[in-house]
Amino acid sequence: MKKHKITLSFLEFDSIDELDDDDRTLLLRAKEAAKNAYAPYSKFRVGAALRLANGLIVIGNNQENAVYPVGLCAERVALFSAQAQYPDQPIVALAVTAIGSDGKVTQPVPPCGSCRQAMVEAESRHNTPLRVIMQGEEGPVIIAEKMDDMMPLTFAEDFLKKYTVI
Repeated sequence: MKKHKITLSFLEFDSIDELDDDDRTLLLRAKEAAKNAYAPYSKFRVGAALRLANGLIVIGNNQENAVYPVGLCAERVALFSAQAQYPDQPIVALAVTAIGSDGKVTQPVPPCGSCRQAMVEAESRHNTPLRVIMQGEEGPVIIAEKMDDMMPLTFAEDFLKKYTVI
C-alpha cells in the first residue's frame, strides 16, 4: 500500500480592497448579479461573474425551483451562458459571492461539487487555467489559481479518453 498526500494552495486577502482592478471588478459584478438571483426558497442569493480571454464579462446567479433539482447554481448559469455565446473564448477567471437571508455572509463562498466539475471541464476545454475568486458579502477573499487547487483527482477529458473510445 502507498499513502499519498494532496496539497492545495490558494491566495487569501483580507478584503476586496487588496485585489487588483480586474479581480475587484469581477467580484463586484458577481455581487451585483447576486442581487438579482431567484432564490425564493433558500433565500441564499448567489452571484457569479466570469471573464473571458477577450475581456468580456458574463454574469450568472442562482435560479431556484420548487422542484429543487431543477434549479441551477450561479456559477453554472454563467459558465453555460459564456460557452453558449462565446464557444471559442477561454474562461480565465470566475468570481462567486452570496447574500444571506440572516445577516452578512462573512466567509468566502466555495462552489459546490457540480459547479467545480463544470469548471474543470471549462478549463480543460481550452487548456487555460481558470482562476476562482471567492468572497462572501464582506470579509476575506480566497483565490484558487487553477482548478487542481480546488478539485484534485478530477474526472476530466484525459481520463475519459484513456478508457473509452471517443
